[in-house]
Amino acid sequence: MFDCQTKHEAAMMKHDLMRTPSVFFLCKGQSSLMSSGDTLPQNFAETLPTEMSVKIFEELDTVSLCSASQTCRLWRDIIQDSEQLWRTQCLLIRAVCQREVDGDRRDGLSWKVTLVKNYTRSCVKKDWLKGRYSHVTSAEQLIGRRMTALDAETWGDILQAELDR
Repeated sequence: MFDCQTKHEAAMMKHDLMRTPSVFFLCKGQSSLMSSGDTLPQNFAETLPTEMSVKIFEELDTVSLCSASQTCRLWRDIIQDSEQLWRTQCLLIRAVCQREVDGDRRDGLSWKVTLVKNYTRSCVKKDWLKGRYSHVTSAEQLIGRRMTALDAETWGDILQAELDR
């Protein structure tokens, strides 16, 4: 992956372009098939069809996807408008919060709203189920940790996992 930070590096890449008829560049998340004399595109989303950009964004985790949506207006629009992206992310948290996700979808919430509503819950529940908090002896040990309300069935799952350890 090229790190396009200096004019010298940009000049070297342009020089390499002139020796090679076409080459595939990856430059800090930018990709493009270029021919000699071409200038670097602003970003991959400007040159690729939207469907292809969505496929690329699908490779990101939830936090990275949210960060990417803050990169530029084009990325924000593609990410915000793609139910497919939010569905993919939501199905990942469904593995931990199936009841919650299925309930929200039955209630007619969009994939994005369902994900936002359940993301923190899924992280906390996953940590509890993995035993991350098994050795907590006081509330003070939880200060600064991310917590959220969990339903009685979830607490039952957590307690059962503790008993099984």
